[in-house]
Amino acid sequence: MTALKFWKGANRWYDRIIMLFLVLLLLIVCYCMYDNYWVYSHSIDKSILKYKPGSENYDPDDSPITNEMVAWLTVDNTNIDYPVMQSGDNIKFLNTDPYGSYSLTGSIFLDSRNSPDFTDEYSLVYGHHMEYGKMFGALDDFLDEDYLKSHTSGELMIGREGKKKYKLKVFASASVRADEESVFNVTAGNTKEFINSHAKVRVQEPQGRILALSTCSDGDSVDRVVVFCCLIE
Repeated sequence: MTALKFWKGANRWYDRIIMLFLVLLLLIVCYCMYDNYWVYSHSIDKSILKYKPGSENYDPDDSPITNEMVAWLTVDNTNIDYPVMQSGDNIKFLNTDPYGSYSLTGSIFLDSRNSPDFTDEYSLVYGHHMEYGKMFGALDDFLDEDYLKSHTSGELMIGREGKKKYKLKVFASASVRADEESVFNVTAGNTKEFINSHAKVRVQEPQGRILALSTCSDGDSVDRVVVFCCLIE
């Protein structure tokens, strides 16, 4: 009888442990589903557009976007319509939203080495690669020549008030490694030569100042998708 009681007790504990494991597994799955939903919902949140310079009743003094906003970037007929942030490094806005809060989606941000008024000959802007074309996930499509040719226009408004405006002319795209100095060193000085020789799609020669938009190809890759635009007064 003693042995029988022992095995009955052991079975009960075994059942409890299995049940606890299944409950923990269910909680982990629920958390992952919630986390994915939270990231996606924040990436599609368009409420920030009411703080876009020039929008109805916009007042830069009342905007909750931090003073680290240096511009507003729009690429026509895409989901790219965001404030551009800049900090003293290229780390902060990887996981900080334009309101200064922690966010896995981060922000669109200008390279810390660039002038915030975009007067450099070459300016580089980064953004996370989100699904469904959110943030800079839309850049993938520009590797297709027909798509690029039909999506060549955009606008860059400088500062919180957007008083200075540039038209954008998308003219090239490329898939490059993250360590490519010609693209990711904003002072390299040979970016135009690199575009002419390595662009996957190029519809015209680079002219004047260049704005590059960069994102990851995917989470595990060292490759980057980069779209090049001319800044037009």
